[in-house]
Amino acid sequence: MIHLFQKGSDAKAPVLLLLHGTGGNERDMLSLAPMIHPGSSVLSVRGNVLENGMSRFFRRLAEGVFDEQDLIFRTEELQAFLDQAAAEYEFDRENIVAVGYSNGANIAGSLLFHYENALRGAILYHPMVPRRGISLPDLSGIPIFIGAGKNDPICPLPETEELSRLLEEAGASVNLHWEMYGHQLTEGEVRASAAWFAKNFIA
Repeated sequence: MIHLFQKGSDAKAPVLLLLHGTGGNERDMLSLAPMIHPGSSVLSVRGNVLENGMSRFFRRLAEGVFDEQDLIFRTEELQAFLDQAAAEYEFDRENIVAVGYSNGANIAGSLLFHYENALRGAILYHPMVPRRGISLPDLSGIPIFIGAGKNDPICPLPETEELSRLLEEAGASVNLHWEMYGHQLTEGEVRASAAWFAKNFIA
């Protein structure tokens, strides 16, 4: 997978796995990393799927309708890539926190839905429920931050609440942060996620 790796100064801090939204690339979210934790190493990945020339992490059939088979395949692909990257760049595979926005948040959520211990934690900005009707792995002890907009037309409030409930039922510790905006990523969300990150992984 096309990606960038930047080694951080804090070897004990989680590696930040940056996952962009539709149409983004591996550089889009780099500015967020020092806001969340300036000492963390960063692994920023570009999605392998193109939709009308725009990079995504998996295919969709329509707005908000995921191609489930492709989602499963691409999730497995990303999981395998993380194993390879940890070996190549010599970081702890069990010390990765995903930071995903929109489509990137959805593939991060899919990792959590499909693989036990895929991530040490996750910051999900404006995620949707990746899949329904499946049993989630044990997510006990996994802290998850969800940033959401109460006026988000793509991820409506009930969708966000359903995702939070599913993760909590699997044992995750979910911090749900609301903004009075739409689907855009706000400074308030990023600041709240940075405080959450420091409390859960640095303090």
